Amino acid sequence: MSGREAKGRSAYLHGLTAEDVAARLYEARGAAVLARRMRNEAGEVDLIAREGEAVVFVEVKARRARDAAAESLSKAQMARLGAAAEIWMAEHAPGADMRFDVVLTDRDGGAEIIENALSFDGA
Repeated sequence: MSGREAKGRSAYLHGLTAEDVAARLYEARGAAVLARRMRNEAGEVDLIAREGEAVVFVEVKARRARDAAAESLSKAQMARLGAAAEIWMAEHAPGADMRFDVVLTDRDGGAEIIENALSFDGA
């Protein structure tokens, strides 16, 4: 395995671990995890949970430090997340309340949920 392949594999595994951490955070809050790594024609959503009456679409960002994770979410990713969520909602939970959270993780095991982190009001 080349150095580039090893680095890519490490990043992939770190991402999976971060998604597991995020799922456990939501479950600890009493949320039910509905889907992980949901893909449709618009894009991928890392985690979908039901918390109370709301369906929560979660983008998980894993970096060495949480501030770097926060800065790594692009407008293009946000647009794909919103479009994928709309399709999922139409198929699985039409009319339900929804929100978009981000979970930031770091390599020291820290994790933070930021509720209502994304909006799609055209701003």
